[in-house]
Amino acid sequence: MTDQVYHRQLTPVDFLERSAFVYPDKLAIVYNGQSTTYGQFLERANRLAGALRQAGIGRGDRVAFLLPNVPAMLEAHFGPMRIGAVLVALNYRLAASEIAYILNHCEAKILVFDSEYAPIIRELRGQVPSVATYVQVVDIFPKADDIAGPDYESFLDSALPGEHRDAVESELDVITINYTSGTTGMPKGVQYAGRGAYLNALGECLELGLTARSSYLWTLPMFHANGWCFTWAVTAVGGTNVCLRRVDVEDVYRLIKEQGVTHMCAAPTILVSMYSSPLAKGQDLTGLTIATAGAPPAPQVIRTMASMGAYIQHLYGLTETYGPHTLCAPQASWDALTAEELGAVKARQGVPYIIAGTGLRVVDSSMNDVPRDASTIGEVVMQGNNVMQGYYLEPEATAKAFEGGWFHSGDLAVWHPDGYLELQDRAKDIIISGGENISSQQVEKVIMEHPGVLEACVVGVPDEQWGEVPKAFVVPRLDAAVTAEDIIAFTRERIAHFKAPKYVEFGDLPKTATGKIQKFVLRDKEWQGREKRIQ
Repeated sequence: MTDQVYHRQLTPVDFLERSAFVYPDKLAIVYNGQSTTYGQFLERANRLAGALRQAGIGRGDRVAFLLPNVPAMLEAHFGPMRIGAVLVALNYRLAASEIAYILNHCEAKILVFDSEYAPIIRELRGQVPSVATYVQVVDIFPKADDIAGPDYESFLDSALPGEHRDAVESELDVITINYTSGTTGMPKGVQYAGRGAYLNALGECLELGLTARSSYLWTLPMFHANGWCFTWAVTAVGGTNVCLRRVDVEDVYRLIKEQGVTHMCAAPTILVSMYSSPLAKGQDLTGLTIATAGAPPAPQVIRTMASMGAYIQHLYGLTETYGPHTLCAPQASWDALTAEELGAVKARQGVPYIIAGTGLRVVDSSMNDVPRDASTIGEVVMQGNNVMQGYYLEPEATAKAFEGGWFHSGDLAVWHPDGYLELQDRAKDIIISGGENISSQQVEKVIMEHPGVLEACVVGVPDEQWGEVPKAFVVPRLDAAVTAEDIIAFTRERIAHFKAPKYVEFGDLPKTATGKIQKFVLRDKEWQGREKRIQ
């Protein structure tokens, strides 16, 4: 057909094939003293595709992977796609019942898991009738011999000789399903298409300056929105993936030096753990670009990492937008700002990715744009190549999310005169006290400026007079002598008194696998046994 001359379906499979062609002997993956070239990477992804086909997997079938950031998880992002199968990357911090729900909902036929998670598999395997084959990746934990099925390397060996790839029928075919955390109900399956994944990956290459000389450290779980699509972005440019099984600050600093790491992604809490560690003393992170997202970073976090030499790029998005949809694009005029001023402007969520065009608005309940006055709050809505295909098997939820022809994020923000947006809260996190709206994130940013505070989270808690009032949960810095009265007074000096926390509790904060603070856990504990929050 003549259209094949000037049109090719977009799929991330092409990234690996191209890099294997251009850089066959270049390091693609480094992990635990082992290395894989791009030629070997392609060969292993091809064998994975062949093994899946031998196991009866065909186009559209779902294949689940429960793995940490090991090389097999990178291979999972290409092998199933080569035969038109759909990757379902599972969050290894979920309970067995939650994983079982996802496997049943997507009707996965194969589950590839790391032997560390054998206890989870033992608990759920009688509950997931669609899973016919269990494949075990044996890394640092011994093989669980009581779970029937081949080890991963034997599974790859089952592939027939030859190339294993089917051309995609459409770039709009689903290539992966990512399940949400399910904090407000059962997890929903977010569907990614080849086109969206391809374009979002290229957007990351452009926005963050990834090249063939880049070395990317995997501190972000690959299961989370497919590693914000960096699984494909790093491969697209022929960069080196430095795998890290679990985030340990000592290993992070060591690998940055040993592997000449140029890029990494991390939630703000991971950055806090880096600069608060005793190992941070004397660290020079010059030449390292860190993309941070998952939660709005406090200006103090950005300033501190920048003082260590790192270049911080603030991103924002959701699982439903293939990870990043916006970035706080730097302006030349910012060069004249002080460190404090720069931290404040870079803490904003910014403007759309190149590939999203102008598909970003802040709107009121009638879908009218709010004024760009940095004070009127509205909902963030998106359009573009990096918006999901919809929720798997949930047409009503999809229609609600796409109401008015835009994806509704559920995030509340203000729009600045320069067009940059700044999040104020998730809709469910806004604190309504005596009829006044309080942004928990605004209060958190102020508390984070206190010299004795390492991390802070603010939620609304019941109050007989005001309906609800702010409560701060604080992790103090090591050896800091800080009291609740100190935090309250410090906050009241900087923002309106009614916004300051009425209560302060010290201790650890519940977090997701990506380091994002789970506000709902704290909020649910405070509201247990009480009626629904007063709105």
